[in-house]
Amino acid sequence: MASNRSSNQLVVPQAQQALNQMKLEAASELGVQIPADGYYGNVTSRDAGSLGGYITKKLVQIAEQQLSGGSFR
Repeated sequence: MASNRSSNQLVVPQAQQALNQMKLEAASELGVQIPADGYYGNVTSRDAGSLGGYITKKLVQIAEQQLSGGSFR
């Protein structure tokens, strides 16, 4: 996977690899093709939105489980 070209700054930079893995898993589950060069300009808005929404949903689920004392996954 190419380097992240986003101007967004991670609050926890050590999470970068886990977030990239989550992105790949989400794309696989949704059938969205991740560009090899890291450029998302040719990804449809629908696919990008689905991917972002799915990742957000998963992150909220993880946070809820951690806050309730539950285990991940």
